[in-house]
Amino acid sequence: MTNRFRELERPQTGRLKDVVLMATVTGFESLRIPRKSDLKQFAELFEPLFLGSSNEARRQAAAALSQCDHVPESAALLIGSMPISIAAIFLTRSKAIPDRTLLSILRQQGAAHANAIAHREDLSPSVVDALVEHHQFNAAGPRRDVPQPGTDAPPPTAATDDHSERVVRENKLRDDIRALARAGSKPLQDGPSLQPIDELHQALLVRFARNGEAVLFTTALADALGASSALAERILLDVSGQQLAVTLLALDFPERDLVPLLVALYPDLSDRLGSGNRAEALVRSIEPRASVERVESWLRADAQGTARPVRHETHLAENRASDARRQESRTIAAPPASATQPKRKFGRN
Repeated sequence: MTNRFRELERPQTGRLKDVVLMATVTGFESLRIPRKSDLKQFAELFEPLFLGSSNEARRQAAAALSQCDHVPESAALLIGSMPISIAAIFLTRSKAIPDRTLLSILRQQGAAHANAIAHREDLSPSVVDALVEHHQFNAAGPRRDVPQPGTDAPPPTAATDDHSERVVRENKLRDDIRALARAGSKPLQDGPSLQPIDELHQALLVRFARNGEAVLFTTALADALGASSALAERILLDVSGQQLAVTLLALDFPERDLVPLLVALYPDLSDRLGSGNRAEALVRSIEPRASVERVESWLRADAQGTARPVRHETHLAENRASDARRQESRTIAAPPASATQPKRKFGRN
């Protein structure tokens, strides 16, 4: 057994090393979350196998490891320091390379490696600054203010102008790279975006609807939408239940809980209609994509403060507006004070 392992170190066994290298990489890929001991063992096996394999096997190993979420730092530095034909795919795609490894590769390698690193999706500010400095160092070349042998020194004014132009170009390049890095890591948002409801808010809405707690339901709905309470109240005031159904469908609320929730808040929706009830027919009549656009327009109006506030009045308020659905009580005029006093009689009783 010992002699077989010794054969891996012999130069004539290059093809065998290629096979062992790919087998080692494949076995490491199968580890979903490798432990520290797995990373250490792979790093110890990888370096001698990688250096002893052919360029084709190295490219295949680099391409396979570029898709792994966890790669030992020593292995990442070794692959990134290889010629660009081998290291390009790993430097461009791998998400397991720490910033200090990228900075080390930038300091040791040339423009081709820097160009591959610049094509990464996520670049930290320190790596962006290192890329700019690397570009400045390569673009500067020999200093123009120092006369070269056999040439006349340019006038001081011309040298100063050239230096100023170069500084302007470098500053513009730095700003462009930083802008690209920010644009790649932080997508622009035109307005309030509607996020699917999470399990916590879903459970709260179902519980408050079953218990008939309208105030708490309104608060939970406003929090799930990221909107004001006025918008949530205006949605609930639609006695047909359509606005609430549109809102919950836009939030990707599960349909198995949506119908019972609507019935609990709006009992009229429990009436039979065909093979189901009115709540099921209402949910089927709403298009999810159109509901998302509609609710997003409500959120934009609410964010701009144009949502119409809802007026609340207590049931026994003196200035309560008349409601056609309720029968107003008649006020009976109190009898005059003189009517309550006994009449004075004259004469005999």
